[in-house]
Amino acid sequence: MSRIDAKFAELNAAGKKAFVSYVMAGDPDYDRSLEIVKGLPAAGVDIIELGLPFTDPMADGPTIQLAGQRALEAGMTLERTLELARTFRAEDDTTPIVLMGYYNPIYSRGVDKFLVDAKAAGIDGLIVVDLPPEEDSELCIPAQAAGLNFIRLATPTTDDKRLPTVLQNTSGFVYYVSITGITGAAEAEATDVGPEVARIKSATDLPVIVGFGINTPEKSRAIASVADGAVVGSAIVSRIGAGDSPDDVLAFVKTLSDGAHTA
Repeated sequence: MSRIDAKFAELNAAGKKAFVSYVMAGDPDYDRSLEIVKGLPAAGVDIIELGLPFTDPMADGPTIQLAGQRALEAGMTLERTLELARTFRAEDDTTPIVLMGYYNPIYSRGVDKFLVDAKAAGIDGLIVVDLPPEEDSELCIPAQAAGLNFIRLATPTTDDKRLPTVLQNTSGFVYYVSITGITGAAEAEATDVGPEVARIKSATDLPVIVGFGINTPEKSRAIASVADGAVVGSAIVSRIGAGDSPDDVLAFVKTLSDGAHTA
């Protein structure tokens, strides 16, 4: 059982929804990023999504793009991202880490080497937004063979014809993108999300987690109430970008996780 599977089993046993947080690795710099990541579990985060900085983040809105730029300017690389995960994992062997990003840095490193290194660093799953199911042989299937979950995105435009293809080799959980467009572009509405989550859950036994457009404790609670959990990224990253201290960022994260956990 993977750490992700174990976490959802634990949450189900407690009757709780999951709270997932996204932060960009190395934003605003390595040391403060590591401090924030280390503090996320105590702030109520069940699964950490760790962004992999990349120069051309096509699915990300301005907030996440700027976070990636800050991280890159501070010297962040794929190797240092894995180093951050290794350092976190030395103190926390239970909180799942999902590496989220784009294929180019992985391809440049070499898929086989990357998978060995990611597994050794304590990475549990991958979200690679620019690899469609038609390219599963490229990374998805090798990742599963290496013991890493490969988490797929479903969107409002994923119709019933396309959904089985999206779900085919997905594991860990399904990430439902609640809005069309880039991160941070609009707000998620539970009335829109609920029926879509139900439709996806009718086609898979995997948990369905909803992200994009969740920026307050109230929104976190509302979205988690119609899904298996909620993801918040841009709202957290914007606090980091504004210069909030790690303690202040983590205090904000705690309000969001409390929202999801009371759904």
